[in-house]
Amino acid sequence: MAVQTRHRGKPTGSLVARVEESLRQAILSGDYAPGARLPSEIELTEAHGVSRTVIREAITALRCDGLVDVRQGAGIFVLPAQPARTAPPALDRARISSDLEVLEVRTPLEIEAAGLAAQRRSPAQEEAIFACHAAVLACIEESRSIREADLSLHMAIAAATNNPLFVGFLEQYGPSAIPQSKVVPENQAAEQTAYRQLIHKEHEAIVLAISDRDEKAAREAMQEHLRGSQMRYRDLLRDMRGKGPA
Repeated sequence: MAVQTRHRGKPTGSLVARVEESLRQAILSGDYAPGARLPSEIELTEAHGVSRTVIREAITALRCDGLVDVRQGAGIFVLPAQPARTAPPALDRARISSDLEVLEVRTPLEIEAAGLAAQRRSPAQEEAIFACHAAVLACIEESRSIREADLSLHMAIAAATNNPLFVGFLEQYGPSAIPQSKVVPENQAAEQTAYRQLIHKEHEAIVLAISDRDEKAAREAMQEHLRGSQMRYRDLLRDMRGKGPA
């Protein structure tokens, strides 16, 4: 059974990206101020000439990026701009600069988070996890970096533990918690796509296990995902060492 995130099909991919980018630019340029309500789904459907499914998926991507909040029965509202993350002053930047070190710290914490999420997630949190997983797939289909969407998915899983410390850990590192973009150079398109699809497949196992409330499978899937990331990153370091100084 492939998740395909329940509601995404390839024919709508480019439409979703077009609508998402249009709304994103309108928000970032100030056309919709923080706190402002976006047009309704029906109004957006008419304005962009697409189906409600396309609008919903575009809004989901914006929601996962922290740009909008969907309030049941009230509408879609623009969120205030998130302040730039800064590292706590007590942290030694020299010690946390290594992607591999971050991965090693993430692994036991996120294995536990996956297990807790499988036990504790609410229906709304389950839906948020599927939505973020859909956003990763959308990025792959549009040949865009999955780094931000990847982080949003892990954040959604952390939130489903209902323990804010798990979310706080990922927020502390921000996008640097997801070093995957460095594993394959961006100029190697085919290899980059294959790598992203592998990540998506690993994510799918985690998402399904959490949806099924299978704590054991969720832990195992997260362990395989993050341990695999460590192995891939170590392989990259070995290759770099083998080339010697530039």
